[in-house]
Amino acid sequence: MSSTFQSDAFMQRLAKRHAAEKRFRLLGLGAIVLSLGFLALLLFIMLKNGLAGIDWQFLSGSDSTEASVAGVWGAAKGSLLTMIVTLAISFPLGVCAAIYLEEFAPRTRWIEWVEVSINNLAAVPSIIFGLLGLAVFINTFQMPRSAPLVGGLTLALMTMPVIVISGRNAIKAVPPSIRDAALAVGASEVQTVFHHVLPLALPGILTGTIIGMARALGETAPLLMIGMRAFVASPPDGFTDPSTVLPMQIFLWSDEIDRAFVVNTSAAIIVLLVFLMAMNGLAIYLRNKFEVRW
Repeated sequence: MSSTFQSDAFMQRLAKRHAAEKRFRLLGLGAIVLSLGFLALLLFIMLKNGLAGIDWQFLSGSDSTEASVAGVWGAAKGSLLTMIVTLAISFPLGVCAAIYLEEFAPRTRWIEWVEVSINNLAAVPSIIFGLLGLAVFINTFQMPRSAPLVGGLTLALMTMPVIVISGRNAIKAVPPSIRDAALAVGASEVQTVFHHVLPLALPGILTGTIIGMARALGETAPLLMIGMRAFVASPPDGFTDPSTVLPMQIFLWSDEIDRAFVVNTSAAIIVLLVFLMAMNGLAIYLRNKFEVRW
């Protein structure tokens, strides 16, 4: 037996395996370096072009036809109001749907169709949700165009499938022994889910929510369909006032003929990145705070 493991053929196979592992590690390292290089180049260009344009006038002003007085506060406030509506609608509905499908729904053909539909909705192009928002919220329910309320409802439809899928995976990852122990001491199924399973699955659910909200924050196509590309010279005062969002403001400024808007575009991208990192940082903090180890 020892001679078999010390034979030349075995040592050659072992050397090939080690060489393959080394090549795979180098390939992975190269992919990481390449990705970080592109990210660093993008950040360098944005900081080089945009830092000079970030001042109090820019941060506190709204859109204008003159680059020197145009600001980002109106779009930032519109993004904040839109994200509040999106989170308030998609998170509770998505979590409740995930709990029902994973814990209480009977295994029938109808439920299987619902699950397949949710998985397909997560891959639907975002412009389709914009058409849906235009047809339902504006044309049918006569809601105001270019309003954070309509934008948030439209983005909630797009974000909800991601939250449902991640929520189901997080709930499924909770060990069955947790459920069995709770049921063994007399807890009902509802108490087992909400007192034991859901707290353990909450970090995974929040991770899916972070992904969904980050996708929603950077979307422009659905908001184009509901009129949020309008020129808005003053910040919105409420959820039904005309507004735009940061990605749409960046798109509008990048299409301007005046080259002075290049600085505003880069500065707005920096503000959007800071907005995104702050939102993700808050979500990660909440995820770590509620994380329970077993």
